[in-house]
Amino acid sequence: MEIIRVETPRGLELKGAMWGDNTMDAVVIMMSGICSNVFQNDLLPATGELLSANKIAYIAGHAMDAFSMIAYSDLKNKKQLYTGVVFDDFGAVYEDVESYVKYAKELGFKKIILAGHSLGSNKIINYLGNTKDNLVDYFIVSAPVDLSYWWTVMPNIDKCLKVAQKFVSEGRGKDILPYVFGGFSPMAAETVLSFYNAYNLKNCPVISNDGETDSLASIKINGAFVIGGKDSMAGGNPELFMQKINSHCKNPEQNRVIVVPDASHIFYGKHEEYAGVILECVESYLDESVEKVMA
Repeated sequence: MEIIRVETPRGLELKGAMWGDNTMDAVVIMMSGICSNVFQNDLLPATGELLSANKIAYIAGHAMDAFSMIAYSDLKNKKQLYTGVVFDDFGAVYEDVESYVKYAKELGFKKIILAGHSLGSNKIINYLGNTKDNLVDYFIVSAPVDLSYWWTVMPNIDKCLKVAQKFVSEGRGKDILPYVFGGFSPMAAETVLSFYNAYNLKNCPVISNDGETDSLASIKINGAFVIGGKDSMAGGNPELFMQKINSHCKNPEQNRVIVVPDASHIFYGKHEEYAGVILECVESYLDESVEKVMA
């Protein structure tokens, strides 16, 4: 694994991670979910290691501040752990994804597969549905979220929003909330409000009906939708959740919906199995591409 630095048009440097190199023909760019990075989410390195071992490069695309982690002591496991993305700007999602795609293009990869996990999937849907470029060849959306539904099932949301609004009104927007946001991460007040108001990420509203599906309908390429059979963010029926999302695409019959049995939203304990599914999707797509060229 190599830490990479990707510059955005606004001058901000994003820190990602890469497995393999540009001597390989294809690369998978995986945009991580909220508060997720290669040191905190084993799903990301597990996928990178398997893909690169099979001659497919892999980039873990982190958010604005994915390495601004807070260390804490997990007394149950007797380990020092890290969590965070404390600061982020959800209004810059399109620019962040685009920067990783253009970074891969500049490295000379012949095939670019754009993937996402959790909120990272919503990010790539936003990019693919709004870009005028044709730099991406295939997509893999895994465990996306219906953001408005998400707010109804996560703990501490009302309390965190109230405190975040108070902090921002007092000019303390960069202060970290005294509560763990959503039950899973520390987060600065202004980041909480940016997240809550991120309409650009409300692009899978198949449970809440609060959002838009134009981004899905505008995606010009085909791909795959992957979800765990026990994903708690899918309204009780993960496969149907993904089928409904796919139904808004331009050519849903040309896309794949794949369910990983007994896997959760973060594929806990199933990271190698998840990585295997991603590898199979990429190899299947690359084989189809070769067949089309030969035909």
